[in-house]
Amino acid sequence: MEKRFFGSLPNGETAYLFDFENTSGMKMTVSNLGATLINLWVPDKQGHLRDVVLGYDNSEQYLNNTKTFFGATIGRNANRIANSAFDLAGERHQLAKNEGENNLHSGPNGFQLRLWQVKTIDEAANKIIFELNSPAGDQGFPGTLICSVAYQLKVDNSLSITFSGEADETTVFNPTNHSYFNLNGHDSGSILNHELQLNAKEYTPVLNSDSIPTGEIVTVKDTPFDFTQKKKIGAEIDAACQQLEFTGGYDHNFVLDKPAETLGEAGILTGDSSGISMAVSTDLPGIQFYSGNFVDNERGKQNVYYQSRSGVCLETQYFPNAVKEPNFAAPILPADTPISYQTSFRFFLEDK
Repeated sequence: MEKRFFGSLPNGETAYLFDFENTSGMKMTVSNLGATLINLWVPDKQGHLRDVVLGYDNSEQYLNNTKTFFGATIGRNANRIANSAFDLAGERHQLAKNEGENNLHSGPNGFQLRLWQVKTIDEAANKIIFELNSPAGDQGFPGTLICSVAYQLKVDNSLSITFSGEADETTVFNPTNHSYFNLNGHDSGSILNHELQLNAKEYTPVLNSDSIPTGEIVTVKDTPFDFTQKKKIGAEIDAACQQLEFTGGYDHNFVLDKPAETLGEAGILTGDSSGISMAVSTDLPGIQFYSGNFVDNERGKQNVYYQSRSGVCLETQYFPNAVKEPNFAAPILPADTPISYQTSFRFFLEDK
């Protein structure tokens, strides 16, 4: 493990980078700024390392990371809450409006902009744990929340991310990692020829371009949302389909085919030129498949300019607006009840 200077923050605190390498050829870099995944190098079919996540080269760009959320830890609540307010335990809680009338990723003061404390570094296990104290009322949510994020680069070329939380009042806890993956390399352009398979026979359609789910859970069969068999992301992304028109491509929650609260495989993404595949597993009930529709000439690492659909997000989560939608399981964390959620991204080369 190597620790490197990343930047001085406006309040005088220091952001660092932490580099890890396993014995199977993978490397990762994470930062205590936002508990963010900065780089993830994976060997391709020629044995060359490719950095497969989009991101930035400096801390200043991450501090302005209010649109793309590259590599971010999102909290307290991932995705959207309609009208930026919800009721819990008989009280109304008002959140900031940062996407029209709605709250996206907990508003403009998200966890991705915070400097997290380094709680543990286990060099032998290639593991680091970041911790954040979110006081009562932070972002509009009740209760003081102690949140931690553990990144572990395992010998089987999997990146394990564990989110843990405990609060002194009943609150909302629905974190996720917001990495954009391009398995051909962050600098390789479009992901439309990537193949995707999702273990999801159903998804949650949205009401309109605000991307708030209707509350329905519907079949993907005979729609462009059917990824139950491996399919190119670009195969139907521009189909004449109102759901795709609402969101400019894929930006929808898929209902995973597995028992609640059990760890299971959510899907597999494959890069068309690198030969790299990524299997996603989680114990969360849903996954947001976002095809990077709104990335627009964003200057990223190595002065590469990222465009629309140059990365794909597979954000494990409770469903969008679940805190308000009675048809969805709600991401409620009871008082004084520690909880953990796990997501794993395992990388491998497919046999052709």
